[in-house]
Amino acid sequence: PDMNPLSIGAFTVRSVLEHAGPTLTPDIMFPTSTPEAMAEHMDWMVPTHFDVATGKIIAAFQSYVIQTPHHTILIDTCVGEDKERANPNFHMKKWPWMDNLATLGLTPADIDIVMCTHLHPDHVGWNTQLHDGRWVPTFPNAKYVFARDEYHHWEQESARGAERIGLTFIDSVLPVVEAGQAVLVDNDHEIESGLWLEPTPGHSPGHVIVNVESRGERGAFIGDLMHHPVQVPHPEWSTCFCWDMEMSAATRKKYVDGFTDSGTLILPAHFAGNTAGHIINAGGSSAFSFLES
Repeated sequence: PDMNPLSIGAFTVRSVLEHAGPTLTPDIMFPTSTPEAMAEHMDWMVPTHFDVATGKIIAAFQSYVIQTPHHTILIDTCVGEDKERANPNFHMKKWPWMDNLATLGLTPADIDIVMCTHLHPDHVGWNTQLHDGRWVPTFPNAKYVFARDEYHHWEQESARGAERIGLTFIDSVLPVVEAGQAVLVDNDHEIESGLWLEPTPGHSPGHVIVNVESRGERGAFIGDLMHHPVQVPHPEWSTCFCWDMEMSAATRKKYVDGFTDSGTLILPAHFAGNTAGHIINAGGSSAFSFLES
């Protein structure tokens, strides 16, 4: 998604794309979905959100930069590079994330705050980079904000050697803590006036979204509350990556119900195409309406 700056009141928002493409087939991605129900959405999913050739869901991996009057804030840091991962899609990548940050006229030194909605491998990867054989924080001047509940959960998972997250915590989170750049916060923490966290557990135990309000306009960086726009009409479909599929579905249903026709600009981490948009009522069911490019 090549996003022109969006504005939410006095704040501007831009995307830093890492990668976009086919990921998983719907039956794997959404274990409780059915082929029949999925087929009903093909008319709008193809070609941007579903790849017919591979039969796979298309996902984007991206960060957001939000510029406030006071700070330059980076939300989620994607897969990163040189990271050893069990998931072959994330293993030892060399994707152009850093180049794409540079095209926004930014260097890592310009980032004041890094906020991770949760600590999965594809949301913390660029927190650190390899420097002389050591993992060091990528953003030398930034405070990294982590929700305390989320942090402690993965700290325990890593300690007991859970491979999926063990390495991730060690190479992409701990070095930030050791450098004194981490701030552990409550899951309703206010980052600054008009920018605050809201707990949305289920995909992970301490998953948070970042709400924005400025000059009467509202937005929300929803992280992995949803992975794909088909989850707006089908909030009951959790992904295979969700920690608690039932809790994730309940959290998502409540969110979709609460924000349909609210005018809030929704900024998900993984929607392909134009990424951002609104949840609207479309003939008695909720749907995701993408912003025009």
